[in-house]
Amino acid sequence: MTMQIISLLRKAFFFVLLCSTLPAYAAGNMVVIGQSIDLSSPNAAIGRDYVAGIKTYFDSINSHGGINGKRVVYIVRDDQGKPELAVKAVTELIERDQIDYLLGGVGDAATQAILDAPAFKRSGMILFAPLAAAVQKDRSRVLFWRPNYQQEIQYLFSHFGKLGIKDVGIVYQESPLNQEAYNSLSTEIRDRGMKLTGTVRIGVNNDQIAVEAAKLAGSKPGFVIVIADTIGTALFLKEFRKYEAKTFVASTSLINLETLREVAGLKAVEWTVFSQVVPNPNAATSPIQIEHINMMKKFRDESVSSLTLEGFAVAKALAKSIQLSKRTNRSALQELIAQNSDIDLGGLSIVSTSKSNHLSNYLDIALFRKGSGLLF
Repeated sequence: MTMQIISLLRKAFFFVLLCSTLPAYAAGNMVVIGQSIDLSSPNAAIGRDYVAGIKTYFDSINSHGGINGKRVVYIVRDDQGKPELAVKAVTELIERDQIDYLLGGVGDAATQAILDAPAFKRSGMILFAPLAAAVQKDRSRVLFWRPNYQQEIQYLFSHFGKLGIKDVGIVYQESPLNQEAYNSLSTEIRDRGMKLTGTVRIGVNNDQIAVEAAKLAGSKPGFVIVIADTIGTALFLKEFRKYEAKTFVASTSLINLETLREVAGLKAVEWTVFSQVVPNPNAATSPIQIEHINMMKKFRDESVSSLTLEGFAVAKALAKSIQLSKRTNRSALQELIAQNSDIDLGGLSIVSTSKSNHLSNYLDIALFRKGSGLLF
């Protein structure tokens, strides 16, 4: 099957997903969950996989009676990765669709725009599980499922520290909200007594990326950390590998590995390393991994990925929080934040404390070995 056909099928799936949520909802008989997320920009593969995993769990739980006897209605709006569209979509979800819970989308800019939106501020809701790294304000109104960016970076540095590699280069995609991530990374390098061989900034101009890649290769880093989206990382890799075929290049879990491989090419992704916030999605070694694989086969009939597993785990965490809530539907996340609790999702646990707005501390490493096979 060609990539064009696959793309058309995915678009058709999400069109049906969006349209299926349009009828009015029966008050009291449903739990209405909304989400604004990027489904159609060049980086939309992350959002599509995340949504596929979320919807798969909700389809699964609905087939067994829903949450506490209430059917889950999952409404997804495509914000194309644009903050202004995310605000518009969330305002409609809150004011028109009367959602009970709001799931987060992709990216720092869209996440911050939602937190700043008047409708969201009035709602009293908690934004749950956005795929974002550098939220600046209203941290009390957002609850992350995944570990924070600094934890991922520290995990990567520990990995290379064990290999005795101390010379590091930084690739930085220019963005106002990437500045916090860059500052955190620079501090980590200094605190660990490592040597920064060079820092290069990349934009969307391919010629400029080629120049910067050559410049960084000339500084001879032992490994390279990339602060960029999937497309930016892929374009950098294509150029950098012309000079350094076997230098480790590393980034965090907010890179869609399949898209990276498609854009950068099979050879370019060799010797790349990525932190992961879920276990190997293709391995059946824990109950949640097995459940995810089986339910994806039953309801989606498409490949699993780290992001489909993360979406599946996020949806399961929200459902369990609602099931355990002692009050009304909309208060479950507030209750989760207010109390110390440990919820087992099936070999993968989430822990809530008043000291952190991140529920999971799970971290792993995935790397592309020679031949582009992905190894966890």
